[in-house]
Amino acid sequence: MKPHRVSIYSGFERFWHWTQAVLILLLGLTGLEIHGSIQFLGYRQAVAYHNAAAIGLLVLIAFAIFWHFTTGEWRQYLPTRQMLRAQVEYYLTGIFRDAPHPTKKTPRNKLNPLQKLVYLGLKILVIPVMVVTGLLYMFYRYPQSHGSTLFGPKALAAVAVAHTAGAFFLIAFVISHIYLTTTGETPVSNLKEMLTGHEELEAHGGEEGHPMPIAPEPARGQA
Repeated sequence: MKPHRVSIYSGFERFWHWTQAVLILLLGLTGLEIHGSIQFLGYRQAVAYHNAAAIGLLVLIAFAIFWHFTTGEWRQYLPTRQMLRAQVEYYLTGIFRDAPHPTKKTPRNKLNPLQKLVYLGLKILVIPVMVVTGLLYMFYRYPQSHGSTLFGPKALAAVAVAHTAGAFFLIAFVISHIYLTTTGETPVSNLKEMLTGHEELEAHGGEEGHPMPIAPEPARGQA
């Protein structure tokens, strides 16, 4: 059947995606320099850029939260077991033998079941840990006023370990994300989608311009 050009990603989604990618990349590079793993900007400059990127990411997160709840797009991340096993099997074996993708992307169902779980974990666990530990590190002062030693150097070491662990998880996610981006119809088709916001999809008996997904698509108002 003739493919239809379908709008998948809004302008804000694309802006959020690419701005977040740049900020995370800058945070990762400056974080490695702060740890002494690489040398590029110099320690003081790396700390300054790291803090600036962190503040930028916090502002972006605030706008993203507002956008998700005002548009109802938060429903995209609600986990489901439907087609989950098929999706795991596809990534483990099917992708290497050119098997068809078990689910179809639509404007109201952009994420496959495995993506829903991973992205939800990032939003409710990894990102909050990174934000809290980062703020503690950014505004840490010792000794504190009034002689308080509740949050001293030993506690800061635990904060540093949690922050670094979260950073490595994010780096692993970014590497996996970039790899999976190349597994579309062509190596750059998924990249093109996030640049233009549109995807060419074939109709499968659904509405004109809205292909029928293999996995049933949730109603907009359903939780």
